[in-house]
Amino acid sequence: MPAAKAAFGKETFQFFRELGRNNRKSWMDENRERYKECVVLPFRRFLEDMAQDVLRLDGEFDLRGRTGANFSRINRDIRFAKDKTPYKTQMYLKFQRPSPGDQETGQLYMGLSAATVTAGFRIYSGSKRKDSALALIACPRVATRPKWVAQQKMRLCRKYESYWYRTVKGEWTKHESWPTDAEDWKKIQAWIVRKKITPSAAMKAAFRGEILKVFRDLYPLLKFTCIPD
Repeated sequence: MPAAKAAFGKETFQFFRELGRNNRKSWMDENRERYKECVVLPFRRFLEDMAQDVLRLDGEFDLRGRTGANFSRINRDIRFAKDKTPYKTQMYLKFQRPSPGDQETGQLYMGLSAATVTAGFRIYSGSKRKDSALALIACPRVATRPKWVAQQKMRLCRKYESYWYRTVKGEWTKHESWPTDAEDWKKIQAWIVRKKITPSAAMKAAFRGEILKVFRDLYPLLKFTCIPD
C-alpha cells in the first residue's frame, strides 16, 4: 500500500496569510484558482481521508461534502458584522448529524488559519435559541445530571481548553472555564472545547490520526448535548 500523505502543505497557510493582507474582492478574484488548489482541494481530500473513521464514530454524520454541512464559507456575512472585510481568513471542516429544520446543533470540527490549527467540539444556540439542540437537549440533560460537565472536566481538562458564552443583559459574555454550574445553562449561548495544534503538525501524515483522537475524546460531549434518546 502507498504511504499516507499529508493533506495540507505550507501553501494552505501561505494563502491565508496573504488573504489577511489583501482582504478584498479584486485580490480574491485574481487568486480564485489558487484558493481552490491550496484550500478547497486539501480540505476535500482530508474529508475523504477521514470519512470511514468518522462514520465508525457515528454512522449518521452528514458526509456529503456540502458547504455549510461540512465546510465553512470563505465569504463573510458583513451585513451585521463589525468586521467588513469580505473574506474569512480561516476554514473549518465540520462533522454533525442532520438536524430537523436545520436547527443549530453540535459539531466536531477542525479549523485552520494562517498561524493556528484547532480541533474540538462546539455547540451554538443560533438565532433562535429555543429551537436549538442546546435548548432542547443539552439544557434539560444538564438539569437532570448536574455533575456531568464536572466529570467531563476531570476527564479532559489536561488536554483541552473550554470556554463558553452566556447572555448578561442581552450581551454575550465569554467565560474561559468549564460550565459546571447548572444555573449557567439556562442562559448559555455556546460552548467550545478544543485543542490547539501546530501548523507543522497539520502538514504531516499523522495529522489525520491526531484529529481522530480528538474526535473520539470529545464525541461524548456531542452525544450528550445534541443526540436525542
